Amino acid sequence: MKIALIGATGFIGSAVLPELLGRGHEVTVLARDPAKLAAQPGLSVVKADALDAAQVARAVAGHAAVISAYNPGWAEPRIHDLYLQGSQAILDGVQQGGVRRLLVVGGAGSLYVAPGVQLVDTPGFPAQYKQGALAARELLKRMQAGCTLDWSFVSPPIALAPGERTGQYRLGADDLLPGQGDAPAGISAADLAVAMVDEIEQPRHLQRRFTVAH
Repeated sequence: MKIALIGATGFIGSAVLPELLGRGHEVTVLARDPAKLAAQPGLSVVKADALDAAQVARAVAGHAAVISAYNPGWAEPRIHDLYLQGSQAILDGVQQGGVRRLLVVGGAGSLYVAPGVQLVDTPGFPAQYKQGALAARELLKRMQAGCTLDWSFVSPPIALAPGERTGQYRLGADDLLPGQGDAPAGISAADLAVAMVDEIEQPRHLQRRFTVAH
């Protein structure tokens, strides 16, 4: 497939890129600074700003699917507003570009830990991640309320870290998947990428959120 990838130099996107290329997909990366990406077989890099819907539309036109791992950065003081601004521009750009399939990476904060209680609203939720998590939750609400694309929204588990690619994972829906004992469920970025590319190749969560964990 011909797939456009946004956020390829970030923590999750940098794991998704080799997973896509390793499976033989043609990948177009949208990047503000194309020089950050080394040339590879099957990879094209287009200069584009995710905050500009018109630039996104031009870059993704003609692709079978778009994967967005957009995140302005956890240290960005305006992460809440920039995340929503960029995510909305991506939604608009994908639609304007004529692409139907979109997979968005969100956060764990909007997963439910009890009936009516989402992780981001619990007392122990880390302050440094709260604004980004609130923005991701708002994006999910927007998509659920009226996005007509064939979208999917993936929420990683609490413990997302570097690690080996095992190709194994559990699937969930809107509830935080349990871990073993007192430890939270986790997954490696490489196996999150496996789950994401599996979803692109064989969609099982159209217009729905899903979560994964080991």
